Amino acid sequence: MTTTSDFERRLRAADLRVTRPRLAVMAAVESLPHADTDTLIGAVRAELPTVSHQAVYDVLRALSLAGLVRRIQPSGSVARYESRVGDNHHHVVCRGCGAIADVDCAVGHTPCLTASDDHGFTVDEAEVVYWGTCPDCAAANA
Repeated sequence: MTTTSDFERRLRAADLRVTRPRLAVMAAVESLPHADTDTLIGAVRAELPTVSHQAVYDVLRALSLAGLVRRIQPSGSVARYESRVGDNHHHVVCRGCGAIADVDCAVGHTPCLTASDDHGFTVDEAEVVYWGTCPDCAAANA
């Protein structure tokens, strides 16, 4: 479990001021992986009732730019945020309910992760989203 002092250390290392809204947003993102902005606003307001929507949006943007949180937006979905950064992991998304789970980077023979034509780019990362049906939706449709 990450402590407030861990969040403070991360903020300082990214040259960001330590503020109560930033700490609350970091805690919310960590405790609610892949949450959307409205869910995060609700969690932050449980701790800081007077924080504005705009303040949470601004903090999420600053944390994303600093690399302290990752913003993902699967096709057809609103933006979601996670605290797992820096490891190039991927996601699996349920077509039914929209649930999202982490998938570690592919290993072994991965032909789809090698661009057939890189157009001169130096490729250093691939973003993969796996789509399917989660176990709960599969059971409900059985």
